[in-house]
Amino acid sequence: MTDPTPHPAPPETTPPDGAVLTEALFRLLRLKTTPVAMKLFPHEADLQSVPRLRRPTGIHTADQIVGQAARLGQTVGITAADLVGPQCSAVLGLSPRDEAFEQGTPFVGVWFATPADAAAHQRAMHCAPHGRYAAMAVSPLNAGRLPDPDIALVYANPAQMILLINGLQWAGYRRLEWGAVGESACADSWGRALATGEPSLALPCFPERRYGGVPDDELLLALRPAQLAQAIAGVERLAANGLRYPIPPYGVQMDVRAGMARSYGVAPPPAGSA
Repeated sequence: MTDPTPHPAPPETTPPDGAVLTEALFRLLRLKTTPVAMKLFPHEADLQSVPRLRRPTGIHTADQIVGQAARLGQTVGITAADLVGPQCSAVLGLSPRDEAFEQGTPFVGVWFATPADAAAHQRAMHCAPHGRYAAMAVSPLNAGRLPDPDIALVYANPAQMILLINGLQWAGYRRLEWGAVGESACADSWGRALATGEPSLALPCFPERRYGGVPDDELLLALRPAQLAQAIAGVERLAANGLRYPIPPYGVQMDVRAGMARSYGVAPPPAGSA
């Protein structure tokens, strides 16, 4: 059963340095995609303070906006008016979960069999609270253009991702559980992380891959920068124990005892022993 209780990161006096976090991720996990910083702003005018900010000239999905930061290294700011509709803007808290959103009528017969199925999907989505923010910006985490971002977004393959999660659980262990809303999976990643403060893993959905440029092999983890720093510290400790990326295949028919001895300090058996 999923633990509904938020577990916010401990307060910090100095936010983690995004460039330091990014360097560590590339060094330890060999990521191929630059991690992204995401920050919400109370007023659209607040975007003017972001260095080298781009504003869209067309209408986009939120996946595309995040993709511009992750894939192209751009810093982009938006309001709800820049997004294709409330399915994107409500997840970010930039528009309300009104009656039309809750019904999910456009998805009937496309993603879901009946109006009841579409409405159930809409109810299942995590969305940031509406009314607090009017704008959002994303930027490469190592660019330093969004000081103290609300969350960081890390794209990684499954092997990289499990080590990052293992690092998060190195100290202060607790079971981590997530769900899959299916279509609109951004609600499982940045929507859930913004709404709950919890590390949130998602399987990027069809639109994230079609419009946001997410490759077939990548998963997405959204979490607070302090949580990411904790995870990286744990990955460092795992690497020192020989548990590092890439994970070398041991062989499906090999005697496992010698390999296990490397991890757990048990002397391997003498050659030729049973």
